[in-house]
Amino acid sequence: MTRESSPLSSPVSHLRGLRIEPAHVDDVAALSELNNQFSPQGLTLPRPESWVASHIDDYRVVRDEHGRVLGSVCLDDYSPSLVELVSLAVRPDQQGKGMGSALIAAAVDLARRRGYPELFAVSFSDNLFQQCGFHFGDINRYPEKRARYAKVSDDEWTVGQKHCFVMDLRPVTPPGADGG
Repeated sequence: MTRESSPLSSPVSHLRGLRIEPAHVDDVAALSELNNQFSPQGLTLPRPESWVASHIDDYRVVRDEHGRVLGSVCLDDYSPSLVELVSLAVRPDQQGKGMGSALIAAAVDLARRRGYPELFAVSFSDNLFQQCGFHFGDINRYPEKRARYAKVSDDEWTVGQKHCFVMDLRPVTPPGADGG
């Protein structure tokens, strides 16, 4: 699967003066710091700068008019057919302004353009993911995720009640369009 860059930056109509764009190598420290402020509560997995750097092409960020990162999201691929939305984080002083939804939409767009058939996420944010078009899924469909969690954190499944969310990214064929 090829790494595809998104168009330069895209303004988010409901987020005045802000834009969503691919992250840059200069953002590595800020992305790690933003993500890791939520890991003690179990809201994100810890992401060292080395992990962020190795996934920099998979990140999308919200920037303010001065270029500062206010929020981020990342795709973490397991295989050419399996990808997870991870590291969704918005600065606490910027939450409640629609950035999380805009970042999820950017991740969905990137996953579609890369040709993944579906996207999944594990989160406490039930309403947010459902409002963005995801539905509840069964984490047991993703043994790769369980194996990866086991390497990162023994207690990841016992921190609160996280749910698995799934979005089918395959194009919908209208009835009768297949010639049948």
